[in-house]
Amino acid sequence: MNPITKLALGQFAINVGDADANIELIIDCMDRASASDADLLVLPEMCTSGLDWAQNKALLPRAEKDLARLTAHAVEKGIAFCGSFLECAGNGEPANTFFYINTQGEVLAKYRKMHLFSLFNENAHVAAGNKMVTADNGVFRFGCSICYDLRFPELFRSSMLAGAEVQFLSAAFPHPRLVHWQSLIRARAIENQFYFIAVNQCGTESHMSTGEVSYFGHSLVVDPWGEIVFEAGEAPGLFFVEIDLGLVSRVREQLPALQDRRSDLY
Repeated sequence: MNPITKLALGQFAINVGDADANIELIIDCMDRASASDADLLVLPEMCTSGLDWAQNKALLPRAEKDLARLTAHAVEKGIAFCGSFLECAGNGEPANTFFYINTQGEVLAKYRKMHLFSLFNENAHVAAGNKMVTADNGVFRFGCSICYDLRFPELFRSSMLAGAEVQFLSAAFPHPRLVHWQSLIRARAIENQFYFIAVNQCGTESHMSTGEVSYFGHSLVVDPWGEIVFEAGEAPGLFFVEIDLGLVSRVREQLPALQDRRSDLY
């Protein structure tokens, strides 16, 4: 099995409340990722809707069909994809949900955001997740996370203990917290000795509840040593990055910090 995986990172400005425009953006990313022989397209947070929860209520009835449309196109193009999407929770509430869908259209992982961003009142509008999720795509085991989760290291340690070699994070991280973004992603990769793949929005959103929010992009791929394999700037783009999954085991063998944990004490 080839340990090299080619990723396509879709960093773009999301059109708040305009699912059709966002779907066209994502379909274009799928087409270009497929044409470049990428194995997986990684998308940012709430990539079909944006984060204005007042407007998202109107999009809830179509959320399942929108994801199905993207899935059908990805199957046609032979590209797997993952990212955070608007989902209707069982009680009719909106959920902020990370999906990983393979080239056969199968949902390999579905993770609802655990840590809701109270500063933007996300906790007042969204059904919180209550389950950490890891899954296997046939090449590597991966963990799922969304934006604000980045600040809670327990989730990522749990993901590593469940066998994750790669951690995905879909995000809408805004100015002025770029240093936090860069520092926390590298820290999570170093302390768990896995690849960290983080895709962020760029551009500006206008929210009914919080006003204008500016996102800085800077999607990142960090290896198990904590080295930056790739970092985007603030502009939108589709970026291609190759990762060597063999590096995970080599790093863990060369520096056996995970084996030296005192799990008998904490």
